Amino acid sequence: MASTIHAAARPEVVFQVRSVSKTYQSGDILVVALRSVELELSAGEFVVFLGPSGSGKSTLLNILGGLDTPTSGDVRFRDHWLSQADDAGLTRFRREHVGFVFQFYNLIPSLTALENVTLVTEIAEHPMDPQEALRLVGLTERQNHFPSQLSGGEQQRVAIARAIAKNPDILLCDEPTGALDFPTAKLVLDVLAHINEELHTLVAVITHNTAIAAMADRVIRLRSGEIVEITHNERKARTEELVW
Repeated sequence: MASTIHAAARPEVVFQVRSVSKTYQSGDILVVALRSVELELSAGEFVVFLGPSGSGKSTLLNILGGLDTPTSGDVRFRDHWLSQADDAGLTRFRREHVGFVFQFYNLIPSLTALENVTLVTEIAEHPMDPQEALRLVGLTERQNHFPSQLSGGEQQRVAIARAIAKNPDILLCDEPTGALDFPTAKLVLDVLAHINEELHTLVAVITHNTAIAAMADRVIRLRSGEIVEITHNERKARTEELVW
């Protein structure tokens, strides 16, 4: 009897970036932030964008998140043409599909951790329970504390819970450990890895910290607005193995 061999299903490509460039005018000077970037990102990946300040990684992340648009080229998220969307379309894309985590937590001081997370779920189409989001980041027992009563690492984990509470397809993280000490940064990275594994969320982290690259599926290195190297990690490091 002939046997049938099934090829392993390839992850769904959710982002397609084609010949994307971004320029800014600064007085009489034209600043080139991105140069003809070509990239695909797949569902469930953990991707690290690595590069020095001014390499274009934040600009690329902002375009992927619908916070900015390219000067030329095309960006597609599934059936959404982000490069052609108007402000209302980009707002809808961000609300329905993207969670953001920044270096600074941007929590509302007068609201508890739970209330900060709940606020986002009120505008999401298919949110998760806010208490479940806080459980995923290990803050169930701190949910009724205000930001001033939380450590920096705990505040960043509230920010992550807030980002994932609307059940985003993508979690975009801009230097999420930049303001944290080493032990606290590892706790935050562990939360991001957990979210990626448990919820199969596409996680993209931009950083200048080369050590973080070891925990990614793919590492995308940028320099002077260009992708200069893409590498795959055969084995993803656990956060407790990271050293910097």
